[in-house]
Amino acid sequence: MKRVVLATRNQGKIAEFERLLAEYASDISVLGLRDFPDLPDVEETGATLEENALLKSRAVAAFTGLPALADDSGLFVDALGGDPGVYSARWAGDHGNDLANTEKVLAQMRELADVKPGLDRSAAFRCVIALSFPQGHPHGGEDLIEVGEMPGSLIEEARGDQGFGYDPIFIPKGLSLTSAQLSPDEKDLRSHRGRAMRAIAPRLIDLL
Repeated sequence: MKRVVLATRNQGKIAEFERLLAEYASDISVLGLRDFPDLPDVEETGATLEENALLKSRAVAAFTGLPALADDSGLFVDALGGDPGVYSARWAGDHGNDLANTEKVLAQMRELADVKPGLDRSAAFRCVIALSFPQGHPHGGEDLIEVGEMPGSLIEEARGDQGFGYDPIFIPKGLSLTSAQLSPDEKDLRSHRGRAMRAIAPRLIDLL
């Protein structure tokens, strides 16, 4: 079996990517960070999603000696000048505090709406996936990037209890439900991460 490391401890993400790869090949095993407990944390110090994804994929590939995939995602709100963007996971200060992050964005939008009637509420989720190869591999030192985007708009109050992050306040373009009201399968078909994963999967298989 060929092996690739997905830079996550989320078993759901690993299983999802295994299912996706199985559409193209049956001889690939997907490992996660739980398989490498001694791997040090990688600080996301990049100024862009691409920089953060590459920081993680390169570090994991170097440590494990295996091809590694890593992603970074963010919510980009037009009325906020593209914020929270690369800082989406720590917008309110604490990394991964979904409720606080969401409330801060809603508060910012309310402030703008008070002075700008008919405020543009358009936004988009973006995901960058990076694939890096370790030294010693035929493609050692090479990187591959794919990008996925899900356009939509923000609502004024959270709805739904599926998903995570800003999903409860984001309605994908063409729908009336928030991302947090969609089933996992429906979300995967439209999501920024799903689109980036589907774009990189066949390229990964050609290079392993």
